[in-house]
Amino acid sequence: MASLTRRALINATLGLAATGYVGRFGSLAAGQESTLPASRTTQRVRVADSDWPSRTEWAALNQRVGGRLLDVTSPLDVCRHAPRDAACRNIIKQLNNPYFLGDEPALTQTSGWIDAWSSTPGPYAVAAEQSNDVAEAVRFARDHRLRLVIKGGGHSYQGTSNAADSLLIWTRRMRGIRLYDAFVPLDCVGDMPPQPAVTVAAGEIWMHVYDAVTTQGGRYVQGGGCATVGVAGLVQSGGFGSFSKKFGTAAGSLLEAQVVSADGVERIVNARTDPDLFWALKGGGGGSFGVVTSVTLKTHPLPDYVGVVSAAINASSPAAFRRLIDRFLSFYAANLLNEHWGETVSMRPNSTLRISMLFQGLDREEATRVWKPFLDSLANSKADFTVIEPIQVIAIPARHLWDPAFVMKNAPGVMIGDSRRGAAPGDVFWASNQREAGQFLHGYESMWLPASLLDGSARASLSDALFEASQQWNVSLHFNKGLAGAPEEARQAARDTAMNPDVLNAFALAIIAGEGPPAFAGMPGTTIDEMAAREAAIRIREAARSLRVVAPQAGAYVSESSFFQQDWPRAYWGEHYSRLREVKRKYDPDGLFFVHQGVGSEEWDREGFTRLSPGGV
Repeated sequence: MASLTRRALINATLGLAATGYVGRFGSLAAGQESTLPASRTTQRVRVADSDWPSRTEWAALNQRVGGRLLDVTSPLDVCRHAPRDAACRNIIKQLNNPYFLGDEPALTQTSGWIDAWSSTPGPYAVAAEQSNDVAEAVRFARDHRLRLVIKGGGHSYQGTSNAADSLLIWTRRMRGIRLYDAFVPLDCVGDMPPQPAVTVAAGEIWMHVYDAVTTQGGRYVQGGGCATVGVAGLVQSGGFGSFSKKFGTAAGSLLEAQVVSADGVERIVNARTDPDLFWALKGGGGGSFGVVTSVTLKTHPLPDYVGVVSAAINASSPAAFRRLIDRFLSFYAANLLNEHWGETVSMRPNSTLRISMLFQGLDREEATRVWKPFLDSLANSKADFTVIEPIQVIAIPARHLWDPAFVMKNAPGVMIGDSRRGAAPGDVFWASNQREAGQFLHGYESMWLPASLLDGSARASLSDALFEASQQWNVSLHFNKGLAGAPEEARQAARDTAMNPDVLNAFALAIIAGEGPPAFAGMPGTTIDEMAAREAAIRIREAARSLRVVAPQAGAYVSESSFFQQDWPRAYWGEHYSRLREVKRKYDPDGLFFVHQGVGSEEWDREGFTRLSPGGV
């Protein structure tokens, strides 16, 4: 690991020489000036329009990006012509493989959402390998009034990483990870002490970052729980992982970012250089303020152990289930509302409470002692509760959590490898995430539940609301996605981000969601049961409405929320939205960067092609 200041880092290769991450940086790139358009775009150009760029203009762009302009075609095109051939069958088999989906510019990790969007690629993509590729694509889209899309991991539930008639900036090939013992952001020498950090290129996924930082480096970086999520998008949304109750959000760990802004300028942003843009990138939503090409995140000392507690408990009647929910909430408030515990407990219509919680900083014996009072209370109420899946408490050295060889040897089936021929041994993902690969969403709701609901009489109302909601649909409480109970350092770091402040006082993020199997265009024999999907959507909304009785103004997490989120500026960003709008006006006054329900998107139609409002972005 290196011990360098940011100045030295610029003159080095960032450990990313293969991706070309060297060049012009600073508040404005050397020799460049901001070249934002003098007139405002009111209509973006579609493929069928007469002013769509000519073949000659596309060829010129291709030359400027080193031949990395792709004609985007779906791999499912082979099925249109020969749906019974082996080639088509092989493609269909891969639609539950997140690595395959991530490696295809025409596909997305979610295939669509009923009555909202379907995965539809644009005709061209720049397969960026260096930040100059991104800058050229941004300038081309700006000059030709194109709809611009950015995709790294492609995990957007809202469909923001695809759009018809668009130019895609695809960052998947921007790779590189480098650890530092002593990192100082640009121009921050004397203002900020050197600290351990990791610089990660935008195309990396968290599985590979954790392997580098934890398995090999013996430290921890706050990233995502799903191992195939892209790094840059998660940081810009805020970013939670299994251990956020201890280490906070990914956005709160951001020390510096490299970003290409709407004027095509490559910038380094941190607390001193472009601090307003830096703040907006910390939770203001991906794809709204620029194209992030790399991030530098602080790393943390690694706990000795991490582990999991799992069980399933069934109640004998609805009344008993209501008591079980209340009993667990009481136990959680007294024993688990602290930095050690994260992940989920779900409540299901069949009166089952399913526990799947992760812990850090405790060994197996300590974790077992924590849960003993709850288990004893169940044992004393056998007429009401049946433990249908006995509790398991497993702990392992934290350094092995993302070590594929260790996990696959000691816990077969917990991780799955990329099934394609020639896949790297480290290309693995959690088996529990496989159903999300290619999913077609029916509904998705989230809300932060304030810790005050765990107190006194409020807890009874919360138990009632969770019970009512769970009679309609599965309700999951993600305890690691609320920072009540977290150390003050983690809370303060999150306080200095653009996320809705509701996260600071929330004990959990409640998620109510449902999905079906992949439904990409071109899949032979695939039909969506639209009636069943819409019925599921109704039940999901009704369940969320029941829970909102006790949290009527609760904020929602921008990356895990409804496509149809009501009052989304307040829900996603609360009091921060007006400040985010000012940053948007400054760095993207023409609204080049558009995503559904992103900052400034209210000025555009749903597809981002026609400006609706005459005012500034």
